[in-house]
Amino acid sequence: MHCKKVFIAIVYVVFALVYTTPLLALDGNEMLRRVDKNMQPEAYEMYRKLINIEPDGSKKEFVLYTVKKGQDKMVALFLSPASEKGRSTLRLGDNMWLYIPNVGKPLRITSLQSVVGGVFNNSDILRLDYSVEYNVEQVSDRGDIYLFDLKAKTSSVAYDRLKMQVDKETLLPTTIECYAISGMLIKTLRYTKIKDFGNGIVRPSMLETDSPLYKGYRSVMIFAKVNKKELADEVFSLNYLSKVDELR
Repeated sequence: MHCKKVFIAIVYVVFALVYTTPLLALDGNEMLRRVDKNMQPEAYEMYRKLINIEPDGSKKEFVLYTVKKGQDKMVALFLSPASEKGRSTLRLGDNMWLYIPNVGKPLRITSLQSVVGGVFNNSDILRLDYSVEYNVEQVSDRGDIYLFDLKAKTSSVAYDRLKMQVDKETLLPTTIECYAISGMLIKTLRYTKIKDFGNGIVRPSMLETDSPLYKGYRSVMIFAKVNKKELADEVFSLNYLSKVDELR
């Protein structure tokens, strides 16, 4: 009888280990791919408002229409303000371009520059899947969250390291600290306001950021719509940048 009780106890322990911590049993990079999948569909369109807030409280707002396909292709079209309307940006992997109407050809831009000013840079605005740019070095269980320690795969990535807090229940990111190769904190990203966008897309609808390098400045990104959308590969080309508005 004693042996039977011991056996049952062992079975319960094994069951608990297998079924209460399945994610930590996975490879860290596979966990990160799940986070990416929860943040957006394979191909989609979305509308965003970007708000830059200065120390005196003054604001500048931009509205963008954005499409993304796969893990490394994204286009964003400026709808407002009037001074920016018609401009568009393209990202293919590590390469980025800015198209300005009435200018001869698209201009090359870099990830650390910003086409809107403020704390968000081009890498934030044209963000690829995290698993494309980073490897997971460690995942720690911190109660209600997992803490991911991420290292950039190449030197072309905007941030050398990320410390990403991920909600255990939703497997969505909540806070991301972004570090330079020197170890200096560049900025902190905060995802908030989970929203059901329909078609199984449930994700944060707001992203806020601040930086010790720009004290008193804040930038906010608000997601109004995120819809699955089939997109041809030709959409993500330099020749298509003048026609992005036709997708709406």
